[in-house]
Amino acid sequence: MFQIRTEEAPRLPAPISTTGVIGWMRQNLFSSIGNTVLTVIGILIAYSLIAPFIQFAFIDAVWTGDNREACLAQDGGHSGACWAYVEAYFPQFIYGRYPTEEIWRVNIVYALFLLLLVPLAIPSAPFKKANAILFLVVFPIVAYFLLTGLVIGDTVVLPIVETAVWGGLLVTLVIAVTGIVASLPLGIALALGRRSKMPIIKLVSIIFIEFWRGVPLITVLFMSSVMLPLFLPEGVTFDKLLRVLIGVTLFSAAYMAEVVRGGLQAIPKGQYEGAMALGLRFWPMMYLIILPQALKLVIPGIVNTFIGLFKDTTLVLIVGMFDLLGQIQSSFTDPTWSTPSTGHTGYLFAAMVFFCFCFGMSRYSIFMEKKLHTGHKR
Repeated sequence: MFQIRTEEAPRLPAPISTTGVIGWMRQNLFSSIGNTVLTVIGILIAYSLIAPFIQFAFIDAVWTGDNREACLAQDGGHSGACWAYVEAYFPQFIYGRYPTEEIWRVNIVYALFLLLLVPLAIPSAPFKKANAILFLVVFPIVAYFLLTGLVIGDTVVLPIVETAVWGGLLVTLVIAVTGIVASLPLGIALALGRRSKMPIIKLVSIIFIEFWRGVPLITVLFMSSVMLPLFLPEGVTFDKLLRVLIGVTLFSAAYMAEVVRGGLQAIPKGQYEGAMALGLRFWPMMYLIILPQALKLVIPGIVNTFIGLFKDTTLVLIVGMFDLLGQIQSSFTDPTWSTPSTGHTGYLFAAMVFFCFCFGMSRYSIFMEKKLHTGHKR
């Protein structure tokens, strides 16, 4: 005799093997014999690389000390990272040879940079227009006078600090931020110029882009720092850092122009026709309709160029400027901290700093992509 159920059967939980961490591992790592073998090989390779790194960076590391004796291997043991050396040289890694009594000026610049950048990077933060004006217009002027000094008539408001004594993270950030902020609008202008229907503007843009893309950055830095003064009239010169900033900006702008041009070419022709049907002229059409869509499409390419520029700042060492990596390398000549692990520790510290900045830009790029995505994903 059959019994008819009058109530819905209770819902049972999914099998443990298909949910949670175990389910993810079965689906992605051990879904087949081939994937299982590759997973095991990957785990072995990762262990062979990560285990020695942890041993060197943390387990055998020396965290405190006054000189090289603290970081030398004792009783035949392994010599780990010498973090005491990083602590001793940390001010030079951050400020270079900037006068100690004037370091407060650099700290103010760092603080202003963060206070203006953080709300600018948060989409929901209020007063975006005022914030952008402060960051792009007011902050560079204030930072310039804080870092270089200010003399009004015969009155020394802030003592002059030559850029030759700048170094460390200060130089890295000055070059990277200036290059990033200046190369984006210049790259957009070059991309529009290359797509222009006016032959002269198009030709000039093409020549500019192809020239700078065809020359290595090392050559650009060498020419701007060493060769350019030879072509200037006698007695005419300008600061080496300024020459580097101009060279880096022009070099990065050429690559940025091609990235933006790719976004412009991806915009359907109907967008242009619709804008013109509304009676919009060229610049309103670009500002209101075309460029917002084009820049949104090429966010990964733009950020990739920014990351490359940030890492390329290490090349300024070739022209005698000590950025973060250059300052670390110069510290290796100090006999007070000369140990077999000093160089490895210095490079590890530089890698960690560059990774934090580059990874942060990468994650923010992903965040903005998701935030600005207006299509429909399957």
